[in-house]
Amino acid sequence: MIDLNFLGRSKTKAKFKKTYKDAKVSYLNRIRWAVSMFYFGMGLCFATWASRIPDIKTALHLSEGDLGSILFALPLGQLVIMPFSGKLVTRFGSDRILIFALSLYVLSMTNLGLAAAAWQLSLGLFVFGIFGNLSNIAVNTQGVYTEVLFKKTIMSSFHGMWSFAGFMGALVGLGMLAFKMTPYVHFLIVAGIVFLMMAFNYKFLIKAKETIKAEKKKLFSKPDSALIWLGIIGFCCMASEGVMFDWSGVYFKDVIKAPGPLVILGYTSFMIMMAGGRFLGDGLIRKFGRKTVLQISGIMISAGLFTAVFFPFVIPATIAFMFVGLGVSTIVPTVYSVAGKNPNVSPSVALTTVSSVSFLGFLMGPPIIGYIAELSSLRFSFAFIGIFGILISLMVSRIKAIE
Repeated sequence: MIDLNFLGRSKTKAKFKKTYKDAKVSYLNRIRWAVSMFYFGMGLCFATWASRIPDIKTALHLSEGDLGSILFALPLGQLVIMPFSGKLVTRFGSDRILIFALSLYVLSMTNLGLAAAAWQLSLGLFVFGIFGNLSNIAVNTQGVYTEVLFKKTIMSSFHGMWSFAGFMGALVGLGMLAFKMTPYVHFLIVAGIVFLMMAFNYKFLIKAKETIKAEKKKLFSKPDSALIWLGIIGFCCMASEGVMFDWSGVYFKDVIKAPGPLVILGYTSFMIMMAGGRFLGDGLIRKFGRKTVLQISGIMISAGLFTAVFFPFVIPATIAFMFVGLGVSTIVPTVYSVAGKNPNVSPSVALTTVSSVSFLGFLMGPPIIGYIAELSSLRFSFAFIGIFGILISLMVSRIKAIE
């Protein structure tokens, strides 16, 4: 979920205070924990919204096509703020922007529970997307600074915390449904938890002065073909991931006919396996190699989605969504890692190319599902996305950069 596009626009060099360089290990660990909690808070907010999509859809009497159109407002808000996010973080500091943006991200989440009409939900999601992207840029910058202080790669653990928060958000949502809490009350409770978390950790965010040096490059240049293929793999993965975030609950409610609180079971199982896969992914890649792990991951995505389509029952569908979660967990981080080591292009430009193409999948996947479901059925639309996993496995075998 962390957008890396701003890294491709400029090279950022942070000047840390001397106190950070001379800090004890215990203090550095406290900084790492604080940054992790902000990742966790962001993931909790997004998962909280996603867990109540089926209820909001029912309350507003939305069809699949209507919901698909409305969901487009969230990534649209992200796209609108994207050209300015990096500049704002540079101008005012990632620590200040993170506190400001995450606070408004939380408040905009609560407002989603007040939507009484489709246009209100669309406007709320647009604002939710704006502050979500701004929070992503700021927290990602904090993650990069923390890696510099530790002098080792720890970014995957931050992404794992975001995924773990997704699982916890789904679990809390399950409890809220069991107690028949309205989405607004549910969102208010989660907002209080996130604000409390921020109060205990904001003082430990890294304060650093940034100097920006823009990269010189041609306005129109042909991108490296390997990066385009990596971007397409990321597109297929993030389209599958976005569909699971926004439509898994609806699928369990309308297709699986899951009773009561079990409507969140599919989303919960997906998030558990995605989080687990991200914490274990580095070890699997070291043991079996990138290419093998990515090929198996693509097969798991397809197998999971097709299983949910052909066996629309609670237990098979839950297991199927677990396969999808495990499948998507390692693909995008691995694609970014390979892109950053491209010998022909600087890491920042490579990440910009790959992440931009990949983000289109997250942008287009959920709305497309709604349109296809409106024309045919939700089961058919999930089967369509299932093809993407097969495409991933085929493309991975043709890219020499992936070993």
